[in-house]
Formats: sequence, structure tokens, C-alpha cells
Amino acid sequence: MTMLSFRVDDDLASRADDWAEQLGVDRSELLRAALHDHLARLGAERDAAAWQATPLTPAEASLEEVSDWGPAEDWSDWDDASR
Repeated sequence: MTMLSFRVDDDLASRADDWAEQLGVDRSELLRAALHDHLARLGAERDAAAWQATPLTPAEASLEEVSDWGPAEDWSDWDDASR
């Protein structure tokens, strides 16, 4: 692990301490989780922008039709046949 160190306003530090106490975790764990969540959200926003900038090719889009096929056979009476 790498140690990160930064300064924050006293009010923000107090709020972090309060939340850490309410959640029953160390302040370091609270900040690690917050940083992780924020970085994940930033990555998701970047991925969404990349998808919008590069739409699916017709070949890739053709796979969408497969999800609408449903079951290949009618198995609705299968349970009755096993009795």
C-alpha cells in the first residue's frame, strides 16, 4: 500500500470523523472507500463518453437481436410431463 497525505478544512475533517464514528470504521478506511468510489465513478463517466463517441458497428449491433429471441423451444409443459 502507498500512503497518501493531504490537507483539508477543519470542518471537512470533522465531518469525516463524525461519519467514520457513525459507520464504525477508521477515518482512513472511510477516505479509502470514498476515493475508490469517486475514481470508479470517474472511470464510468469516461467509459460512457467513449461508448457515445464510438457507436457499435453494424456487426456488433446485430447481436442485440439475439437477446430478443427468447427460448429456442416451448418448455412450458415440461414440468407437467415429468409427473
